[in-house]
Amino acid sequence: MKVRLCCHGRCFDGAAAGAVFERFYRACIWPDANFHYTGLIHRVSRLFDETLFDGDENVIVDFKYSSSPRLTWWFDHHQSAFLTPEDAEHFQRDTSGRKFYDPSYKSCTKFLSDVVRTRFGFDSTPLAELIIWADIIDGAQYPSPEAAVQMETPAHQIALVLESFTGGDISPRLIPDLARLALAEVARQPYIAGYFPELLRRHEYAIKLVREQSRCERGVVYFDLSECDLEAYNKFIPYYLFPDCNYSVGVSRAPDRVKIAVGSNPWNENATRKNLATICERYGGGGHARVAAISFAPGQVDLARQTAHAIAQELRG
Repeated sequence: MKVRLCCHGRCFDGAAAGAVFERFYRACIWPDANFHYTGLIHRVSRLFDETLFDGDENVIVDFKYSSSPRLTWWFDHHQSAFLTPEDAEHFQRDTSGRKFYDPSYKSCTKFLSDVVRTRFGFDSTPLAELIIWADIIDGAQYPSPEAAVQMETPAHQIALVLESFTGGDISPRLIPDLARLALAEVARQPYIAGYFPELLRRHEYAIKLVREQSRCERGVVYFDLSECDLEAYNKFIPYYLFPDCNYSVGVSRAPDRVKIAVGSNPWNENATRKNLATICERYGGGGHARVAAISFAPGQVDLARQTAHAIAQELRG
């Protein structure tokens, strides 16, 4: 039995949800299944190629819905889970009992673990540490901005490497380890521990860059890193640097896309008034009410900047 497991790439919650699914599937469905892993990234072009679904079972966790007849399992918690109204209707008509959606959850990992426990009798107790940390990281449930930015715990160290590593998709190595090892042991694996010191220096460099490039006006931090040597950064850095702000709007660039990241300050009650997913959906993006993003083609830097300025101005209003 070949299982193609697709998850939100470069995302701790995506990898953690994939690990919970694998552990569940081996315990309750097919113990000797042969898993193959793919990390998915939001792009301007078509998100899914039908050839991706090459398994006997094809699974998506923590990512948008696909109406492909080859998709057999799906779990997601994003407000912007459906690319089109037709996809939403397709999901509503599904009778397989293996596709699940609930945007009220802070993490897909917690959602998935609750579903497979209540629907299939899976005991997720051995994965409790992983589930708790996925909910903290994806739901921004840190006690302070400092706790979110300092890389002191194994979960933080794993997330930093996963989100910042540019040498390829580490999901095929990480997900099986998350499914069977404690987080401290995963953090000691060579593909995490070997890269963490350099990526920690990059993280500290990112803090410096965001500080230098940011302007905070009427509660909104705006920064443009598209000309900087930095593809990814910790999304909580703006609130660490500007603890009184309400929102952040940042532009960054990678070889395959230009990205606008829009977020709200988890430690500021005034940052709960705007639904950021709804705002980003108007420009072809989406996400959650409190954190969302938009992807543009690599050559659309000017358009991304114009869009980011418009969003920042709307949030200031």
